[in-house]
Amino acid sequence: MANKRENHTDYFGEAQNYLAKQGILTYDELPNAQRNYKDTVFRMIFRKKMALLSLYNAVNKTNFTNAEDLEITTLENAVYMGMKNDISCVFDFELSLFEHQSTINPNMPLRNLFYVTQQLQKIVSEDNLYSTKAIKIPTPRFVVFYNGATTIPERMEYRLSDLFQKPLEHPELELNVTVFNINPGMNEALLEACQLLKEYVQFTTKIREHRKTMDIKTAVNTAVDVCIREGILAEFLTEQRAEVIAMSIFEYNQEKHMKVLKEESWEDGHTEGRAEGRAEGRAETLLEIYHTLINKGYSQEEALAIVPLSKDQINSNRD
Repeated sequence: MANKRENHTDYFGEAQNYLAKQGILTYDELPNAQRNYKDTVFRMIFRKKMALLSLYNAVNKTNFTNAEDLEITTLENAVYMGMKNDISCVFDFELSLFEHQSTINPNMPLRNLFYVTQQLQKIVSEDNLYSTKAIKIPTPRFVVFYNGATTIPERMEYRLSDLFQKPLEHPELELNVTVFNINPGMNEALLEACQLLKEYVQFTTKIREHRKTMDIKTAVNTAVDVCIREGILAEFLTEQRAEVIAMSIFEYNQEKHMKVLKEESWEDGHTEGRAEGRAEGRAETLLEIYHTLINKGYSQEEALAIVPLSKDQINSNRD
């Protein structure tokens, strides 16, 4: 089977780098996030100890204030199938792994199994494994914050054993992931307990609302402006505006590619549908670049000489 990662390349990042190489945009005009997407907006918001402690408190219904006792253990370089764990920390004898998802992913227990194994390898010395004394480790906890478009319950669980080819009544290896639906109207007590999480949901909700009538770049910029004006993540968005916009656009395109990837998991007879999905994702991204060129003063002919689109594709996109 061919490596399916080849089929969901980050076309937006590719195109932006292409524009830079062609001298249309300089690399200085592109925020670092557009050249190397190491973070997400969610990770950026909660990468400081006090912010992460507020998230921990909300999930666990605690009121800890000693942020310096919290150790951030997020895996910065370890990846599995191109994915990093979002945020993890050791606090109050617990190893908490927090993930944000905008798509349904029942494989989260397996991903977390890889993540937590690497985390524990960092914590436990190899020599101690051969000791006659039992090693005490922080209690692992696994949480996903979901705000995708697919309807799911307010709270649900994924279990590693649900992925086993041979089900067992009492599985010898288990890993439970708690999923909190943080879409508007869901888990309101949780959101009220963590103001940053609440405002993050408000920000992403505004992007979706504006996306109904705008292209993704305009929708994100408008959402940032509105949030700053309304005091939603205002300081964060003001300081990190360029990076947040780049990341939000990337996350939107990544979500589209994940949908295409899901289509590719169906029977092999769906080849035509898979090809159409990939083509649609690439075309929409190229349309964004086409409009960037037009806004920079290029004629339609000059833009089409750079971006491989037909005039029919341009005209059909005009609503």
